[in-house]
Amino acid sequence: VQLQASGGGSVQAGGSLRLSCAASGLRFSAYTMGWFHQAPGKEREFVAAISRSASSTDYTDSVKGRFTASRDNAKNTVYLQMNSLKPEDTAVYYCAVSTVSQIIRATRYYNRWGQGTLVTVSS
Repeated sequence: VQLQASGGGSVQAGGSLRLSCAASGLRFSAYTMGWFHQAPGKEREFVAAISRSASSTDYTDSVKGRFTASRDNAKNTVYLQMNSLKPEDTAVYYCAVSTVSQIIRATRYYNRWGQGTLVTVSS
């Protein structure tokens, strides 16, 4: 299984970025997918998750209304649209494959991780 995340970069506060995560080596449509971030010196934290059919999503409170998770099962790709970015969103962002079908936030339920893509938001 390989997860290739891309789309990170440096933006000013209020800007937008769209992260992509291309998956291979698995039946992508069978898995709930998650997005996490890790800021320097902090633990990896849940950001968003999207169900297999994209019928359900979940977001941590700090990104609700600003971030949107989506997926294209035909392209084996999951996305994270990030709008109204804030300096506190600065982190390495990871996509991950869930081991359970329901949407879940705990990192221990995710067993495949991408390499991460860095998002830097300046004030």
